[in-house]
Amino acid sequence: MTVRLDYDSFDLGGMTWEDAEEAIPNADFLVLPTGSVEQHSIHLPVTVDTLRAEALSRELVESASEHDLSMVRLPTLPYGYSEHHMNYAGTITLSAETYMHVVEEIAQSMAKHGAKRLVLLNCHGGNRSPLKLAGDRIQRDHGVKVFFVHWTDFARDKLKERFGEEWGHAGDHETSVIELFYPDLVKSDKKESQTRKARFEARQYTYFDDITEQGGLGDPTESDAEFLEEIVAETTEKILSALSEDMEQEG
Repeated sequence: MTVRLDYDSFDLGGMTWEDAEEAIPNADFLVLPTGSVEQHSIHLPVTVDTLRAEALSRELVESASEHDLSMVRLPTLPYGYSEHHMNYAGTITLSAETYMHVVEEIAQSMAKHGAKRLVLLNCHGGNRSPLKLAGDRIQRDHGVKVFFVHWTDFARDKLKERFGEEWGHAGDHETSVIELFYPDLVKSDKKESQTRKARFEARQYTYFDDITEQGGLGDPTESDAEFLEEIVAETTEKILSALSEDMEQEG
């Protein structure tokens, strides 16, 4: 399930407009989790990035009070920019321009209701560029400070240390996350080392099947949900510390 209906008190999705009228302007941060609907090899569902955004944003907002921060979590944006995966069935993509406009207009709505700061908590690499451009527009045109948090950037060193260089798309790392939070969605009998078709040094691939056979990278059989549980806790703390420090630098 990509949208939680058992809302917590920090979830905008469970608030009335009167609740939101108070919560939005009083929050230190609004958090917009961003994912995608795209192929993740033959053992993981197409909603991996959205499921990660849902679970990891919940971990973040639940822990915010430990850093004396108040947060309101917006409903997870399930669709992203995934054109490079369109040769695999089940993938849904927005154009980069549409995606930028959607994110900007979400922020514009929140600005109307008194939002001060917006965390774009991203869990899909393809969203990086359009999110950063949308962030520019949000800050410059709508007066909301934007904090871009690509979750794996804050965990990258530990993930590389444990899984090596190719832990990315549908590989060791993402398989571990889904096994941790949504184990019933992993087809364990389909987990296999991913077949790399090409390793370009300079050329951009056109579609993801230029570089992989099954649709993923790395070796999902090396997944480790127990290790990931430790990394989630550690990374959540790193992100909250970064947000606190950035906020303290505001004039």
